[in-house]
Amino acid sequence: MRHTLCVHCRTQPVDSAWRPFCSERCKLLDLRNWVDGSYRIPGEATHTGDGNDPDPDN
Repeated sequence: MRHTLCVHCRTQPVDSAWRPFCSERCKLLDLRNWVDGSYRIPGEATHTGDGNDPDPDN
């Protein structure tokens, strides 16, 4: 049977209690990476502060 590896450390098999992670530690380390901005999702650049914003609430 093939074990799925933890999505954070990629060395330990996934624990069903922490899926898709192997432990609470890897879960929290992954969360920290999202919170501090280490993980980024690519997208189009946004323009701010030029006065031509079509949405005046921004």
